[in-house]
Amino acid sequence: MPIDLVELLAPGHTAMLTMEMQRGVIGDLAAVPDLAAEVASQSVITNAARLATAARRAGVRVVHCTAEFRADRAGSAVNAPMLAVMMRNPTHLEVGSPAAEVVGELGPHPSDVVSSRRHGISPFTGTDLDSILRNLGVTTVVATGVSVNLGVLGLAIEAVNLGYRVAVVTDAVAGVPREYGRAVIDNTIALLATRVAVDDVIAAWKA
Repeated sequence: MPIDLVELLAPGHTAMLTMEMQRGVIGDLAAVPDLAAEVASQSVITNAARLATAARRAGVRVVHCTAEFRADRAGSAVNAPMLAVMMRNPTHLEVGSPAAEVVGELGPHPSDVVSSRRHGISPFTGTDLDSILRNLGVTTVVATGVSVNLGVLGLAIEAVNLGYRVAVVTDAVAGVPREYGRAVIDNTIALLATRVAVDDVIAAWKA
């Protein structure tokens, strides 16, 4: 049965989420060069910026899901290999640092919301994101950002578990290597979320 994108993405109940679209992750201060290169080659930042502009115009709230850590790493567990790698650099994504900032192409705009986390690899657990979305009347989240390997996948799983409907914007997300990212989108994300392109979302918001 075809998905009614106009209904699914209706501005009155939809928020656009950006996942770790930060200078120290995929921007000019990126700590993971391979991921940043993939983001650049797929125009992920440009596509997400187009979508964010359309979202604000349509009255859809843009919420930036970021990672940031205290300089002493207090409260941030090193309980996964990926987190251990991140913690090797004591200044990586430090609170208030340029690296922790959202990439300039995405703002943040004064109307945007920033929800940050200091532990884990996905944006809902232990943060105020769920409360923010529910207080805004959101029932559908539109996911962009990185990475399909962990963060975007975790976002989708958590959102579904919390009762949200999820749309993943396939040309505004990235994973590495590219073939693996595409396999995750086709074989795992497809079971959790509606897969859409930037132009499809923008068209639905204009309908």
